[in-house]
Amino acid sequence: MKAVVRYQYGNTDSILIEEMPNPKPKSNQVLVKVMATTVNRTDCGVLSGEPYIFRFFVGWPKPRTPILGTDFAGIVEEVGSQTSRFNVGDKVWGFFDGGIPSQAEYMVIREDKNILKIPDGFSFAEAAASAEAAHYAINFLKPLKLHSDAKILINGATGGIGSALVQILLSKGFELVVTANTKNMDLVKGLGVSRVVNYEKEDFTKLNEEFDVVFDSVGKSSFGKCKGILKKGGKYLSSELGPGGENLYLPLTTKIKGGKKVIFPLPTDIKGSMETIHELMEKGQFRPVLDRSYPMEKAAEAYRYVASGQKTGNVILDFEGGNELSYLLP
Repeated sequence: MKAVVRYQYGNTDSILIEEMPNPKPKSNQVLVKVMATTVNRTDCGVLSGEPYIFRFFVGWPKPRTPILGTDFAGIVEEVGSQTSRFNVGDKVWGFFDGGIPSQAEYMVIREDKNILKIPDGFSFAEAAASAEAAHYAINFLKPLKLHSDAKILINGATGGIGSALVQILLSKGFELVVTANTKNMDLVKGLGVSRVVNYEKEDFTKLNEEFDVVFDSVGKSSFGKCKGILKKGGKYLSSELGPGGENLYLPLTTKIKGGKKVIFPLPTDIKGSMETIHELMEKGQFRPVLDRSYPMEKAAEAYRYVASGQKTGNVILDFEGGNELSYLLP
């Protein structure tokens, strides 16, 4: 089989497309013919091993597996002798943020791990794109107790995490203020948001109002910059470590001081997140935003595009048709 590989941590120049042995499922595993995966920020971390602490989860001193990947969607092609949850022909999707060898034509996974059947009406690309970013969005919400009239701002509503967070919060009935760039204003409004701040024309941190929660889903701001738009006791959450890794220690120091707080939840319970998203998918309350797809042979180009910070929603590696296309209107 063909696979997207790298043998040491590094940049996109280390990415190769190589022939690898086909995996064989053990008694408690299923063999999946992979139809689509995404290239996401977690994948970029799996590639580079940065921040350095990431290597203790994905392999140290070198990657645990040369094959890249964190999520997948595909078809069950073979089942182990002791499996019972899946059958040959089932369409499935899954995710693990510690890295799995999913950017390959075939992969194996234990049936009790983070794998579910794809809901009706969703393509392989959409299913794969419903995992990583949505999982982090759900973990943003876990430590919060939001009252029904909470004022919420989301910075970066067109990213994978941001667009998932928008849909999850809208499904709960919250009204949102979000930021987006000029080209994506209509896209965000199409998700159901009534008020969008164009960050290319207006600095959201200078808004003359206060919010109960500010979600920085792209990690391009900071607690210091957002403090002025937080209500007394308001909470700031970011998807990134922040300048100098401040989001690792600010949760403790702001809790001790009282008042406005930083919360930096560590993502847990991937299977639970997938089940939550699966339910929203079935109810028609969640559909991931897709930016563009690449064939396997252009995996390095896909990684470079994601690492540039310019993507909207999710970027797909299309193993089903090997298509290179844009899902968004120019």
